[in-house]
Amino acid sequence: MKRSIFLAAALAFTTFTASHVFAQTTDTTKTAAPATTTTTEGASDVVGALASNPDYSTALAAVKTAKLDSTLKTGGPYTIFAPNNATFSNLPAGTLDALLKDPAKLATVLKGHVVTGKYGKADIIKALNAGKGKATLTTIDGQPLTLSLAGSKLQLTNASGSTAQVTLFDLIGANGIVNGINGVLMPGK
Repeated sequence: MKRSIFLAAALAFTTFTASHVFAQTTDTTKTAAPATTTTTEGASDVVGALASNPDYSTALAAVKTAKLDSTLKTGGPYTIFAPNNATFSNLPAGTLDALLKDPAKLATVLKGHVVTGKYGKADIIKALNAGKGKATLTTIDGQPLTLSLAGSKLQLTNASGSTAQVTLFDLIGANGIVNGINGVLMPGK
């Protein structure tokens, strides 16, 4: 009986210790910034993936207002770097309202947030590793979008020097991925 109790206690201690060690282990091979990863299975397209997270409802409304939803629902694959609602609310007063009243200008801004290709977190890490810390993607309007590390954060920089950091990875749609960002990439004048 004592032997059984001793074996049970030893097994419990070993299990607890192993799980504690595994919980403390970190993967130091990854170079991308720690950001939230959310997988949305079953979204019919990238617009559906965008709609799956309420923190991106303003971006969704902007895509619809600019009439880009029909383009983004077909073809692809696409990756949308979508500003979250808080980002839109932090724009200077009147900026969002002015953009929503001018769908052509809004479409120009939004096209600077969309690239052709599927770039989830793992794909971005591979691209950064291959580019020794930098990668350049092309937006659907033909502009360069540079990905780099700013400290431990993944940063995007557009052709006019506007920057944002990725805050959410991998909202998956059938024809692409949405990654959330904390800034609006405004085009040059």
